[in-house]
Amino acid sequence: MHVIIIGAGEVGSSIAASLADAHEVVVVDVDGERVDALTYSHDVLAIEGDGTSLDTLEEAGVERTDMIIASTDRDETNLVACGTAKTVDDPFTIARVKNVDYLETWQHAEDRRAFGVDFMVCTNLLTAQDIVRVIGLPAARDVDPFAGGRVQMAEFEVGPDSPVADQTVREADRFDSLTFAALLRNGDVEIPRGETLIRADDRVVVIGSPESVQGFAREIAPSETPSGNEDLVIIGGSEIGYHTARLLEERGLHPRLIEQDPDRARQLAEELPDTVVMENDPTDAEFLAREHVDEADAVVAALDSDEQNLLVSVLAKQLGARRTVAVVESGDYVDVFETVGVDVGVNPREVTAEEITRFTRELHTENVALIENDKAEVLEVEVDAESILVGRPISEAVADLPEGFVVGAITRDEQFVVPRGDTVIEPGDHVVAFVGREALEAVSEKL
Repeated sequence: MHVIIIGAGEVGSSIAASLADAHEVVVVDVDGERVDALTYSHDVLAIEGDGTSLDTLEEAGVERTDMIIASTDRDETNLVACGTAKTVDDPFTIARVKNVDYLETWQHAEDRRAFGVDFMVCTNLLTAQDIVRVIGLPAARDVDPFAGGRVQMAEFEVGPDSPVADQTVREADRFDSLTFAALLRNGDVEIPRGETLIRADDRVVVIGSPESVQGFAREIAPSETPSGNEDLVIIGGSEIGYHTARLLEERGLHPRLIEQDPDRARQLAEELPDTVVMENDPTDAEFLAREHVDEADAVVAALDSDEQNLLVSVLAKQLGARRTVAVVESGDYVDVFETVGVDVGVNPREVTAEEITRFTRELHTENVALIENDKAEVLEVEVDAESILVGRPISEAVADLPEGFVVGAITRDEQFVVPRGDTVIEPGDHVVAFVGREALEAVSEKL
């Protein structure tokens, strides 16, 4: 597939890296230094130019391209680039936007092709959805649904006080419909066996029914078990903060939100009927203590500045908040946030890049989740009679696949089927599997 990516920033570079192995990728950016850097770091053709210019798009090969991905930091640039491409031919166009109004306009169009865009991703909304999923599962760093919600993948960090630390996978596996798919240890991906020891600071990737994943969450972090009446505090009435509160309200929760700007606070109070909006400086430690932020089950830092998000997250943690989740605009800072004690750093650009990459992969699969910066994937595939998995026990089929492949869950006729070694997969089954990056191409061909 020939793909043109407009924008060589964090999002565009990440998408280019994930597609370069299997596709012919051309990246366009107005910044010559970015173009040079990308030329040397990835196997792509990088062109310096304006992605909204017809001349530049023609130089990139728009007349023969299959897909345009417009991923600059400017919504209007991305929309114009997609519209310009449509004047030449009919490539599939993907636009990244931050403003939810553009997304709602695009969704309002009957054919969902407004602005010349075939698929639109909204960074602010995706980030809020990611935050809400993480809040909903104690100790989780990442959560993704599969098979219409009948299967859940979650990544947990094992704390030093966790009951499963220093247990083997066999000892920790006390759930019928849960599969330990991988351990992430020191940046490496390891496929666990029954005798594999789970250590503190490991990250565990599990796949199973939502009930079993919730049960494992309670097992791995019993002190963070959700009651359904959590005290949640959102610091900052940014678009991400607003949508986080709105999505929590949709789940029947009643968050508190702190916003310094009086006009914005008044607007949020009118639009969020089940949220207590407080107008105050969110970096005021005395105010946070007076408002009992120390008793919060989770504090979400959603201000417009990484520095302020770090400050309020550390303040909340020092006061005693059980869990902190911070929006981190610069991807390089995520590790810094987590090193100083922030529980989860959510990078909007990374979330967006994952969603676009997920969509391009979903042209061949039902659903995809990327693990540890694309070091592995969790795939959902509806298998047919030609699949290597069909008509034989899983233990026999897996022996013919590369290492790094784990069947995590199966759904059949919309029912969850627990995968065992002797389970025989049937045509039409939906298989949710963990696949390491090195095994991905070979596995995809055989599934």
